[in-house]
Amino acid sequence: MSSVEKSFPVSWDQFHRDARALAWRLASLREEWKAIVCITRGGLVPAAIISRELGTRMIETVCIASYHSYDTQGELQVLKAISPILLEDEGDGILIVDDLTDTGKTAALVRSMLPKAHFATVYAKPKGRPLVDTFITEVSQDTWIFFPWDLGLTFQAPIAKGIAG
Repeated sequence: MSSVEKSFPVSWDQFHRDARALAWRLASLREEWKAIVCITRGGLVPAAIISRELGTRMIETVCIASYHSYDTQGELQVLKAISPILLEDEGDGILIVDDLTDTGKTAALVRSMLPKAHFATVYAKPKGRPLVDTFITEVSQDTWIFFPWDLGLTFQAPIAKGIAG
């Protein structure tokens, strides 16, 4: 994370509100989704919230490893593919869910598997944003989002601490 200048910590409450806001947007696009394909691990939590809000019971995972450490993104590795039945019709009627699109590499890989699916993320960065159909909040490329499942309760230094004064 050495090249990251900004941090954006997200609480459980905020994430839940943002995921529900995403569900509201998605509900207006289609009466019913055939299935949700969530990108693990980050997509699991928003997919659970969205599936509840939209009444979608079929949830599938696609497991891709990209961050081999928390500060560097490595080569993409598909650990578990999508069920063949959901790949029919190139994903038409399928909702892909993830917590964040960062560089767009993971999004591009999953979109290539389901080119007609609707791709939704809670957060988006500029490099990944063109690959996503619906999102809630855009953050700058140099911002690191700290998700609630990655955090413990610790002291946070004031933003101004790093500013000479």
